Amino acid sequence: MLTKNEQNIIVQAIRDAESKTSGEIRVHIARHCKGDALDCAVKAFNRLKMDKTRHRNGTLIYVAPEEKQLAVIGDIGINKIVPDDFWDHAVSTMLSFFKQDKLTEGICEGIRQVGILLKQYFPAEAQNINELPDDISFD
Repeated sequence: MLTKNEQNIIVQAIRDAESKTSGEIRVHIARHCKGDALDCAVKAFNRLKMDKTRHRNGTLIYVAPEEKQLAVIGDIGINKIVPDDFWDHAVSTMLSFFKQDKLTEGICEGIRQVGILLKQYFPAEAQNINELPDDISFD
C-alpha cells in the first residue's frame, strides 16, 4: 500500500509532531475494515497497547484505504479533557487529501494537526520520552 519512502515520510511526520508534545501518535493502515472505522480503530488501539502511556495520551490514526475509511481516536487521558469534536478537523482534512488520491500527504497532514491539538493539552516535557513506537502498523 505504501512504498518504503512513503512510510519513512510518515514516520518522520510522527517524530516531528511528537517533538512538540508529550502525546504519542501512531498510524495504523488496515487492508480491510469490516464495519465501522471507529470500531476497527478501537480494536487496533487495544491490540497495539496504546493505553500504556504514563499520561494516557496516545492517539491512533486508523486508515482503511480500500474502504476509504478513517478514524482518529485518543486514550482516556485525552478524552476526559477535550471536546467531543476534538478530532473532526483533522479527519475532514485527511479525507479531503484522500479524495484526491493523496494518501501519504493526507496522513502526514493529519499527523501534523493531531500534534498541534495534543500540544495544547500535553506540551512537550523536559524529558520527552518516546513511549510508543513511531513505525506504522499494518494488518
